[in-house]
Amino acid sequence: MKLWRSLSEVPEDLSRTAVVIGNFDGVHRGHQHVVRRGHEVAAERDLILVAVTFEPHPMAVLRPEHTPVVLTTLEQRAELLADAGADAVLALPFDRDMAAWTPDEFAERVLVSRLHASVVVVGANFRYGNRAAGDVSCLSDFGAGHDFAVEGIPLDGGPQVWSSTYVRTCLASGDVAGAAEALGRPYSIRGIVVKGDQRGRELGFPTANVPATSERAVPPDGVYAGWLTRRDTGETFPAAISVGTNPTFDGVIGRRVESYVLDRTDLDLYGVEVEVAFAEHLRGMVAFESIDALIVQMRADVDRTRSLLS
Repeated sequence: MKLWRSLSEVPEDLSRTAVVIGNFDGVHRGHQHVVRRGHEVAAERDLILVAVTFEPHPMAVLRPEHTPVVLTTLEQRAELLADAGADAVLALPFDRDMAAWTPDEFAERVLVSRLHASVVVVGANFRYGNRAAGDVSCLSDFGAGHDFAVEGIPLDGGPQVWSSTYVRTCLASGDVAGAAEALGRPYSIRGIVVKGDQRGRELGFPTANVPATSERAVPPDGVYAGWLTRRDTGETFPAAISVGTNPTFDGVIGRRVESYVLDRTDLDLYGVEVEVAFAEHLRGMVAFESIDALIVQMRADVDRTRSLLS
């Protein structure tokens, strides 16, 4: 899968393409539905499929105070789009200049001049160009005069119309199972494992700690069942996951995602990039009155995680 980070990186000799366009944050089941249709059309016409997305999220430029927390990094988004059927991803660097393009300017510069589009597939609610003046009908009219066809399809993939906003709402309430249903996979975050205060190791539950950043959607403080994957080897392990600041110990080093790999005390993950996937919410975060009470609860969390993931 190719990732182009600007129009200038698109090869000059690119052949005719099928194109799908969207923010694609999360690449949820609705997005996948659009990309799969693009893949079908590309296969029928012997075209390569290019997914066009934007980096950063347009709201970060247009209305920074309303910028949503993102569900995927650009690299994750590109991988997920490739999994859904894209051959290449074009991440347009969104800025004030691009925001000022009219719908026709956007279509001419991106779809005609650089991507040589033969067909474009978008969600039925797709809007583009300055002040979101363009829609599917506008794009179809432009395509009719520039040798490309347009399909606008609903963002469903089932009886539910999915959206990135819906996924964020699920995550904000701790409903990681609901988020997984919308995404078609468990929600996950990536990060480099850093050293914590090592209390988990002292208690018999060593954890891999990843800082929780304000830019990425992270479930609320609490305990979850899920999986930890080493990005260097691809190994995946069942894990009990804690999100928070360790209130029992008056945690002050910042919010983090701590993953205890079940029955493993031998893993050295410091400095390793991992992906932590959330399957089920177990309980909220509690400050325990004693270490013994905390250990009893941690054992119960591990047992429930084992049961849920078995």
